[in-house]
Formats: sequence, C-alpha cells, structure tokens
Amino acid sequence: MTALNTSPVFSLHQGSLPLLISIPHLGTQIPADIAATMTPVAQRTDDCDWHLDRLYGFAKRLGASILAPTYARYVIDLNRPPDGANLYPGQDTTGLLPVDTFDKEPLYLDGHLPGEAEVARRREAYWKPYHAALAGELAALKAKHGNVLLWEAHSIRSHVPRFFAGRLPDFNFGTSNGASAVAGIADELTAMVERHGGYTAVANGRFKGGYITRQYGQPAQGVHAVQLELSQVTYMQEQMPYAYDETLAAQVQPLLEALVTAALERVEVA
Repeated sequence: MTALNTSPVFSLHQGSLPLLISIPHLGTQIPADIAATMTPVAQRTDDCDWHLDRLYGFAKRLGASILAPTYARYVIDLNRPPDGANLYPGQDTTGLLPVDTFDKEPLYLDGHLPGEAEVARRREAYWKPYHAALAGELAALKAKHGNVLLWEAHSIRSHVPRFFAGRLPDFNFGTSNGASAVAGIADELTAMVERHGGYTAVANGRFKGGYITRQYGQPAQGVHAVQLELSQVTYMQEQMPYAYDETLAAQVQPLLEALVTAALERVEVA
C-alpha cells in the first residue's frame, strides 16, 4: 500500500480493503490569488474538519483507501453539488463557494465576492479533480471486491447556533434517511455508540449526509455510503489554536475503529 500524491489538489492512499475514507473538509491551504481577495478571518480556516487524518490514523493499518484534499472548504466545498443547490431546503447552510464562516463572519473583502466565472474556474480546478478521484477509486474497489463502503469522515464544533440549537450529539450518522447504504446501518452504528457509553449518537438527525453521501451511495449497485459528523469536542480543542487532544482522542479512537470495522463487515455481506 502506497500513498499516491496524484494531484496537487488531493492525496490518495490506496489500500487493500473495499473501504474508501473520504475527508473532503480536511484541507487548510488557500491559493495566494484567492487569499488576496479574502478577509483575515478566512486565513484561520475555522471551519476545517481539523485533525481527522490523525484521528483516523488506524485506517491505513486496516487497509483502507483514504482520499483528502489539499485546499480548504473556503476555496470550494467539495461536499456540495456542483450547481450549489441547498441540500437542506429551508435551512441555513453554507454553499459551494462559502461567503461567510459558520459564525457568519465575511470571508471576502468588499467588492471581491467571486462571480460566476470564478465559481466555474474553481469547480474545474478543485472540485472536479477530487470527485474524479473519488469516483475512480470507488469503481476500482467495486470491480475488485463487489460491495464497497464509502465512509465520509467529517467533524464540527459541538455548538454552532447558526445550524442547530444546543449541543450537537457526539456521533451524527447520515445515510440520506437510509437511501445511501444497506438498510438499518445508521441505526446499528448509533446503537453501538450507545452500548459503548460515554458518548451521544443519532442516526439521520441534523446531518443526513452531504452531496458525496447522497451522490455516490448507491447500495443497489454495491456502493454503500455512510457519513459521520463527529463533534470536535470528542477529540480536540474547539477554539483556536484548535489543538489535538491526545487524551480525548485516545478514548474515542478505539470506538471509531470499531464503528468503521462493523460498517465494513455489514456492507460486505449486504
């Protein structure tokens, strides 16, 4: 198993199992030409899914393929539809090219909001390569193994009033209300967390799965997609400098590995 840096836009590690872990909001870089149009707030990349490559460090040992972007979601959100449609109609959300942070702080200097041409340019330069790699790796794994698990790895602050009231559950599993994976898997994973104790969990609650889960999860064709939106309070400091917490991470990692393993076993016999 080797890591293949096949593009400046993403890194792809190809493993031996029918398992692809996609971490579309891991990136923190912003190209200089884009950064020049943005506010100082943007440089903090507050809404990054911090440290998930480290938290999922067990995945390579298991034999998973791992796909992660170089650039921040502020450049373009890889988990949004290419046309920018709202995945949660009637609810507030950030778009394909976010213009503000989760706390509604502006990302662009006055007069520098990206227009349609810039949206199209970024879609070609950053969005399409990531999705081509994602689709290609899923196709290769499916051809080799039959059934494949796409695990969409995400994290978010435990309190984001813009999107939800109160504290978010620790583990938020999404399967597009059961459409993106084998029936019942989100409920089974939620039950595992509850049996473990110490953490809260919900299936298809506020986070039902983003564009990647909904687009690529085709269980009838052998591709099963599960999104986990993990509360960052379970493994890191939620405020700057967004430090990784070794003690917290060591507590949650065994459960996280058990969940991924159980989901893969469930998919392989689907």
